[in-house]
Amino acid sequence: MIDKARLEALRAKYEDARETEVAPERFRAPLNAVMGSAYRRPMPFAGIPTLLDEPYRPDAANSLDFVGLDVALVGVPMDLGVTNRPGARFGPRAVRDVERIGPYNYAFEITPRALCNVADIGDVPMRSRYSLDQSIEDIALFYECIRKAGVRPVSVGGDHSITFPILKALGAEHPLGLVHIDAHCDTMGAVDGSKFHHGGPFRQAVLAGALDPERTIQIGIRGPAEIYWGFSYDSGMTVLHIGDVDRLGMTAVVAKARDIVGDGPTYISFDVDGLDPAYAPGTGTPETGGLTPREAQAILHGLAGLDIVGGDVVEVAPQYDPTSNTAMIGAQMLFEILSLVTLGPHFRRRTG
Repeated sequence: MIDKARLEALRAKYEDARETEVAPERFRAPLNAVMGSAYRRPMPFAGIPTLLDEPYRPDAANSLDFVGLDVALVGVPMDLGVTNRPGARFGPRAVRDVERIGPYNYAFEITPRALCNVADIGDVPMRSRYSLDQSIEDIALFYECIRKAGVRPVSVGGDHSITFPILKALGAEHPLGLVHIDAHCDTMGAVDGSKFHHGGPFRQAVLAGALDPERTIQIGIRGPAEIYWGFSYDSGMTVLHIGDVDRLGMTAVVAKARDIVGDGPTYISFDVDGLDPAYAPGTGTPETGGLTPREAQAILHGLAGLDIVGGDVVEVAPQYDPTSNTAMIGAQMLFEILSLVTLGPHFRRRTG
């Protein structure tokens, strides 16, 4: 039975108090970020949905400094590079419709929006819904502008072909390292006359000089496409099949990833088919026997403190998942990547 004196003390402290006044000190700043000066939580079912519920600034791309943003959340609704099932073009819209992700990251005890100026700047403008080659050019040009503005992009695809032009832009001056979570290595050559497809972005990024293969680790690889991944081995990438992940365990996988990418600028690319389709069926090329969402989060959480200059979540194809779980997982992984960007050693965090 509860002690009466203790009960009275709790009543006196909490009965008419605001959480921002009585919560543990480490929670007060995040609570203020959520509640605002009016002390009112935004209704998650009202208003215009945005990536991670951040402010919508579609005008940012028209400003040379992207309206002073530190991080830009970007949609890339293009899936002309798929080999079979289309639909990832609807990924950004599906992820925007997910509510209640963040803004507080309990694992890192941070609120990313309090550490930086971040906004959803809308989708990459593309000239044609039909031309893959033109879309690749348009994506590269858009991200080149982001890089020149000193902004770090965190993006939602689209199929995995979008990652090549992003890497090409971000790695134009210095080749990047890569942590790549996926069922597939995506280092295949040209298929049916096109080298721009979702099975080959990382080969193209290496050949363009934008990606350092010796600072690249690919995690969760499995399935029948192994015969296409010779470039990964020949170029010096580190490939961890799902069996390697099981054998090593999360702690060793994280240690391996940190050792491979080192302290140089690094990009994170998260394909939702890296997860088992029991958790993320809404994707174009599902492969059984994959990671659980908790394992994927453990890997990402282990990357804290690396120089993460950007990242993406790709291959969310919502029409194959009536539960919307895939989009929810995609949004959560997007939030983890945003958090990692703000924790980087060279990131300009706000202090006020």
